[in-house]
Amino acid sequence: MELGFYTFADVMTSPVSGEKISPAQRLRNLIEEIELADQVGLDVFGLGEHHRPEYVVSAPAVALAAAAECTRNIRLTSAVTVLSSDDPVRVFQNFATLDLLSGGRAEIMAGRGSFIESFPLFGYDLDDYDQLFSEKLDLLLHLREEEHVTWSGKHRPSIRDRGIYPRPLQNPLPIWIAVGGTPASVMRAGTLGLPMALAIIGGQTPRFVPLAKAYREAATRAGHDATTLPISINSHGYIADTSQQARDEHAPYHLAVMNELGKERGWRPMSRSAYDAETSQRGALMVGSPEEVIDKILYQHSLFGHQRFLMQASIGAMPHKNILHAIELLGTKIAPVIRRETRSSSDSNESLVDTRP
Repeated sequence: MELGFYTFADVMTSPVSGEKISPAQRLRNLIEEIELADQVGLDVFGLGEHHRPEYVVSAPAVALAAAAECTRNIRLTSAVTVLSSDDPVRVFQNFATLDLLSGGRAEIMAGRGSFIESFPLFGYDLDDYDQLFSEKLDLLLHLREEEHVTWSGKHRPSIRDRGIYPRPLQNPLPIWIAVGGTPASVMRAGTLGLPMALAIIGGQTPRFVPLAKAYREAATRAGHDATTLPISINSHGYIADTSQQARDEHAPYHLAVMNELGKERGWRPMSRSAYDAETSQRGALMVGSPEEVIDKILYQHSLFGHQRFLMQASIGAMPHKNILHAIELLGTKIAPVIRRETRSSSDSNESLVDTRP
């Protein structure tokens, strides 16, 4: 299994110290985090696109390109690109450029977005929310497959036999579909035969199992080999030397962010007891000691059989030194065990298949 981190590069006021980091310092810290993730052998680092004052990354490809110059092996992905309000041609060109700079390590994680600020910012109507994504994803896939493109749609001017450059080093450039639990999004990813990144950031993990099953069934019905299509589980989490330390350090920042968002969305305030419940094995939060996180990742793997896990640890104003330590623990303590155990599981399954009469 691949393991990695993703972040929105938050610049919120700390609920503990009352301090607020500058956007410039947060970006410098971000590059240091990606560099460390590469050094400790993690597989992937993702950056989410947002257009709000709480987050500093509105152009993931730019920040990832900076990281490409100080890393060697780690894959660099958006998490996510809000494709509905962007121009697929520019998205493709930006990530093709990143792919060339990084030596073939770029990926696009395309999603509809959980925030709405980008739609009025770029002149789109929220009433077209789903249609925008479907149409622009169709164009993005055409751009990936064809150097000279002819395409027409409703929400973007037509393209008539135009060359799209530069072409990426990878052929094809990896494109994942990010979903947050909407069955229609899951079915779309499976039908198109695209890898799926499933965000599990709240509630009980087992309730998401039917979505993974529906994804694979949709892929099979569409004629794709579902066994070759990877799934990523993306979750909030945090790692410290002990489980209690992890919870105590992470809880203030997680609660501050979720309760602030809750005011916008009409959620009930989250209490510390509710937070602690979500850090249980069946809960969504991947928080604990290395040993506890190992057990929880393996538990999730028994449910989903997924090929990738990404953790969002730098939520809110979590201190930079804490994020670095969590990255180090994921790369040095957790990743080797998870890779060994999931590889053994895969080998066992292949052996069973090979020996059946």
